[in-house]
Amino acid sequence: MSIRHGLLALLEQGPRYGSRLRTEFEARTAGTWPLNIGQVYTTLGRLERDGMVVQDGEDEAGRALYGLTEAGRAELRAWFARPVQRAAPPRDELAIKLVLAVGAPGVDVRKVVEAQRRHVAQALHEYVRQRAQALGRAPGHPDELARLLVLEQLICHTEAEIRWLDHCEARLLRLRTETPAP
Repeated sequence: MSIRHGLLALLEQGPRYGSRLRTEFEARTAGTWPLNIGQVYTTLGRLERDGMVVQDGEDEAGRALYGLTEAGRAELRAWFARPVQRAAPPRDELAIKLVLAVGAPGVDVRKVVEAQRRHVAQALHEYVRQRAQALGRAPGHPDELARLLVLEQLICHTEAEIRWLDHCEARLLRLRTETPAP
């Protein structure tokens, strides 16, 4: 995930100070991807070094405000226009766990799958509950729309994980019935 581009997108709306950027980023992403305030200021420093933001005065409390430069706007437009690459899938701890559990002595892979399915079902229930709450608020407001999009992405990924776990369990059962006992 690009914190750099996320901050540029928030600065497109006008000058902001670091902790406000952090708060707005977390609100937009439904708190799913929390930011460390040090990470925000480090990223702002790099963006300033690269000519994409400038310090744009101070607010009434004396906090430095950062504003977007034309180079920052151009970078933001280019980022929005580029598709997110899927060439190298990220490491997935669950897939690694199941792959290694298959050959591990004394490990019942089906129990690993069942434990994960219970955990994921609880997460799905929570995401659906949060989505229902968000729909009860002002769903046309950009902040609520952003929250809904994140929650719906989480729901889709969670549903896909449940389907994959079902597939794994079916494959394990099929292999058990097809493979003669030693």
